[in-house]
Amino acid sequence: MDSFNFLKTIAIISVFILFLLIVFLLTVESNKKLSNRLFAGYLFLTAIDTGGAFISNVFITIQPRIEIFRWTLILLNIPLFYVYVLSLCYEDFQLKRKHLLHCIPFVIINLILVFRIYSSNDFEQRFFFTHHSETVEMIIFQIMIEIQYVLYIIMIISILKRYKKIYLENNSSSGNSVYKWLFQITIVFAIVHYFATFKNILRYTDYHQFLIFINGVLEIISLIAISWFVLQSLKYSEFFKGISSKLELVKKSTQKRIPETLVDGEKNNDSSINFQIEMLKKYMIEKKPYLEASLTLQNLASEINMPARELSILINSNMNMRFFDFVNQYRIENATELLQNHSKSDLTALEILYKVGFNSKSSFNTAFKKHTSLTPSEYRKTYSKID
Repeated sequence: MDSFNFLKTIAIISVFILFLLIVFLLTVESNKKLSNRLFAGYLFLTAIDTGGAFISNVFITIQPRIEIFRWTLILLNIPLFYVYVLSLCYEDFQLKRKHLLHCIPFVIINLILVFRIYSSNDFEQRFFFTHHSETVEMIIFQIMIEIQYVLYIIMIISILKRYKKIYLENNSSSGNSVYKWLFQITIVFAIVHYFATFKNILRYTDYHQFLIFINGVLEIISLIAISWFVLQSLKYSEFFKGISSKLELVKKSTQKRIPETLVDGEKNNDSSINFQIEMLKKYMIEKKPYLEASLTLQNLASEINMPARELSILINSNMNMRFFDFVNQYRIENATELLQNHSKSDLTALEILYKVGFNSKSSFNTAFKKHTSLTPSEYRKTYSKID
């Protein structure tokens, strides 16, 4: 099998698997249907881009304008992935007309190409296609792609970091595992993109054999990355909890703002804040709401009859803790009591973590070591030696 047929075979397999994934995403039962559809759209554009490897030269010669239009679809790829990330991060996300603004680069480049390719005669089209790498229009196109990719990667990372901060300020369960793989796949896509950019640069050199090798590696890496991502998104579909787009980070400017409720008739002063904090701590110890793995700031605020925003300020600003850390400290204290209790020695660390309100071993171990500087097993051994 020669190198061209090898690349063609890989491309055909890749496109076939991509379409299987698309059908699966569009038909699988999920509470993230919009997200699945958006990612299916991303895979469809990826399949169109990958399919260029087996489009016949005869067709390209006859219809160069269609081939060039196919190239320009890449400008819709990363914006669609960006919107997909938004749909995962914000539970109240809805597609709106404003999201069409992400199509502007795609529209601009196609308007630029109207006179040189879309409305020109067959001879001019073929001449343009043959010498496209030397044209101003295609140079502008390449620059737009690179600028767009950098900007969108920055925006995606910014959204993920903001999501993580707000999530931990309002939820007691860790969203880190989902945040990590979503962050990782963004980086992987960026690496694959710049790998492809490097490949395109090689087109204009004498390293054609190396280009063929790079093409094959790129196809395989892209397919593995996308397949892994789809499997991960399905694995975490129920676990991934979005946040409301209306939620904001507790700013430093609110640090001295006083909660309005929790204790009726108290004046807004330092002693009032301290009293409110003590009342909150007493509630956590006596009622143990932290035993509920899915406890949120909104749930706790409802239990103590306090506006969620005021509770958020009390914990995040006045106590200088994220809600996630605030709740976990009680869970860890409960866990240490169980580990110290000889009558509970038959309980495994896994049983204990679920018993005190954690829902994953990794988040339990991380939180436990943060509070005690020991792993659960080390803590149990240390305590047994002391006794």
